[in-house]
Amino acid sequence: MKKQIKFYILIISIFSFNTYSQKKIIANTKIIKVEYVYVNVIKTYERVAQKGYKSIDLFQKLGNSYYSNNELEKAAKYYGELFIMTSDLEPEYYYHYAQSLNFIGQNDKANEILDKLCQKPEMMLEYNKQMKVNQ
Repeated sequence: MKKQIKFYILIISIFSFNTYSQKKIIANTKIIKVEYVYVNVIKTYERVAQKGYKSIDLFQKLGNSYYSNNELEKAAKYYGELFIMTSDLEPEYYYHYAQSLNFIGQNDKANEILDKLCQKPEMMLEYNKQMKVNQ
């Protein structure tokens, strides 16, 4: 009798172990469609600038965007606005502004900008370090 009870307990425990160990996992998957939208940032920044908002950051971004797209006439315009607001800029802005001015034929003004850069020796050292790192 004891053997039968042990046998039944063993059978029940085996079946109960199997039922608890085999849990069904139901995964709820949703298909997510990722869409990337192209936003013309330059036009957005230009609209902001045309509405009268002026900031150093805005003119830096506009100048850099046009400089990167080889639209040096427009880059010179926004770098000019930037230099009207401040002259405490990194050396790359002096260089980009001078290149843009050379492109549109304002060589004298470009030389003035480069002279301003040369008058600040700490900026020239920093610029030379950046140029060595980039090469």
